[in-house]
Amino acid sequence: MRLLVLTLVLAAAQAQVAEHANSGYKTKEGRSRVAQSLAASDRDGRQKPQELVDALQLAPGMTVADIGAGIGYMLPYFSKAVGPTGKVIAEDIFPDFLEQARETATKQGLSNVEFILGTEQDPKLAENSIDVAFTLDAYHHFNYPDKMLAAVARALKPGGRLVIVDFYKSGFRDPDHIRLDRDDVIREVERFGWRLLSKRDHLPGTQYIAIFEKR
Repeated sequence: MRLLVLTLVLAAAQAQVAEHANSGYKTKEGRSRVAQSLAASDRDGRQKPQELVDALQLAPGMTVADIGAGIGYMLPYFSKAVGPTGKVIAEDIFPDFLEQARETATKQGLSNVEFILGTEQDPKLAENSIDVAFTLDAYHHFNYPDKMLAAVARALKPGGRLVIVDFYKSGFRDPDHIRLDRDDVIREVERFGWRLLSKRDHLPGTQYIAIFEKR
């Protein structure tokens, strides 16, 4: 029994470390390099953002939280989908990323976007405030998935959904950058109190979409 407990503790601790994935984000210069890749002119063709929005089944009046919003790439798509009666929350843990996201919203006249500076352990979302929590290529950066998922669960309205879009290890140029592969991500999220609703490829062999609800 003691060995089993120790194994579970070690496994939980291991799941809370994304050191390799986060190494390029520790300095402003590193984040500037990341921002350039996030703003690449060919990204729409590779990422297919409208297909992501369609998969979320957003409707006018909904509130969607983009957790790890970065420079705000998805904000125009979400803003249009939820309309003027809805709300988009752009959350990130880096002020410089959030500032660029604000610039994106200002340039495109997105009046229904709110910005929140979160932490590694808490996205600082109000309780019972969102319909959809969305992470695009961000879950593998979570150092504290248990705490983050608990905070997201508190923020979701009844019937709300968590949508994780991330890379397969085999579909990323540096497989070690991706903390867990898809099926391990699903097992981890389920272990922290969620139920899988659906999973499918977004970009075959590269990215997947996994959608969850609270248990």
